[in-house]
Amino acid sequence: MAEPRTGPLTVAGRVLACTLSVAVLGASGLVWYEYRQLDSGMVKSGALAEARKNAPPHLDQSVNLLLIGLDSRKDMDGNDLPKEFVEEELHAGSSEIGGYNTNALIVLHIPANGGKVTALSVPRDDYVQTVGADGKMHKIKEAYGIAKGAAEQKLSGKGLSKPELERQSREAGRAATLQTVQSFLDIPIDHFAEVNLIGFYDIAKAVEPIQVCLNNPVDDPIVARTATHEGGGTGLRLPAGVSSLDARQALSFVRQRHHLKNGDLDRTHRQQAFISSVVYKLKQDGVVGDLGRLQRLFDAVKKDVVIDDRWNVLDFAQQAPNLTGGNVEFNTLPITGFKNIGGQEVNTVDPGQIKRIVKQLFGHEVPPEAAPSAPGEQVAPVVPAAFAAPVATRTTTPAAPRSTHSPRTGSPSASPGAPSTGPTAEPTPDLPMQGPAVKAGGIPCVD
Repeated sequence: MAEPRTGPLTVAGRVLACTLSVAVLGASGLVWYEYRQLDSGMVKSGALAEARKNAPPHLDQSVNLLLIGLDSRKDMDGNDLPKEFVEEELHAGSSEIGGYNTNALIVLHIPANGGKVTALSVPRDDYVQTVGADGKMHKIKEAYGIAKGAAEQKLSGKGLSKPELERQSREAGRAATLQTVQSFLDIPIDHFAEVNLIGFYDIAKAVEPIQVCLNNPVDDPIVARTATHEGGGTGLRLPAGVSSLDARQALSFVRQRHHLKNGDLDRTHRQQAFISSVVYKLKQDGVVGDLGRLQRLFDAVKKDVVIDDRWNVLDFAQQAPNLTGGNVEFNTLPITGFKNIGGQEVNTVDPGQIKRIVKQLFGHEVPPEAAPSAPGEQVAPVVPAAFAAPVATRTTTPAAPRSTHSPRTGSPSASPGAPSTGPTAEPTPDLPMQGPAVKAGGIPCVD
């Protein structure tokens, strides 16, 4: 039987479809290659493998990404950062202080349907049970250093080089941090990125100047460390409103905790606002979406950034519009008060309350309310949007209830020449959060 004749329009259609298919495949291959180039040379970690062994189950196809800010004055090989750089340029104290504390812990929850990204900050002094460290109650920031120290002791007699000893012991620290956050929030961590002090500086240097906005002027003089005084201060002086910061000032901006009404809790909001401002700048400058410029940015910072070895940047390519387009909201998980335990100032928390909040924010079924798991270390839950007393007296002053007045949104657009901003907002309705949310998509004003 003769084959049916093929009309000219059909032939033309097939040729066009074939040509388009080749073009799409070629473009996809190029994009794949370019994106693979982005993470080429990045320091990769296998710490997720240990964390996944006892991770809470996935309830949907969403992705949880943990951002870890490590307050270490050492490089990847365990060597002290140059003294003149740490002490004179960064005003960050000597290499002996800071240890391996995770002073920033932010979970990005990327929903499966591509909707709004929810970012949650965990205050660094939250008093929780560690997992993968020593299993005891500690500030959550200490899980990394405790596990690293224990691993270092165990490995020290095996003839490892200093860089290899540092690498393996840091892996233990990362695994403990991941497991402790997973247990505290009752969510699995799918990916993580870690940046240390020098890494943050390099990132800020690569994108400076960075605009930030303050509700009030700040003056944080440096006080020298002595035998009787821990010292502190960043040297930061900024007026209210929008300011353009270089890398050194940017580090001071996110590290300041003295001379702030809410101390570390205000610093957490600073970290959120800084991330929002950087992403906003990259988008405004056309860096986002330009693979060549992204490659140059990654090349400048990759030596100081650690990502998990399961990371595939293509997985996040489709989320770029949400992550850079302002469809991200930062919240800070609530504390219930302050307490002095073993000579340390800690944030008391209600673990059950935290898990319920996270479930509700992430759109999962909320478990029934239960009594606090450690009554001896908890206090009655409150909703502390602001604190009545300075941080110096926090051991005796309980958190105040939520303020009835709206926090200042602080639109710096009223200032001459200031850019449009993404204001802060009230906490998520019906959920007790630690102060106002910080919305991405601009330059949020914070304290």
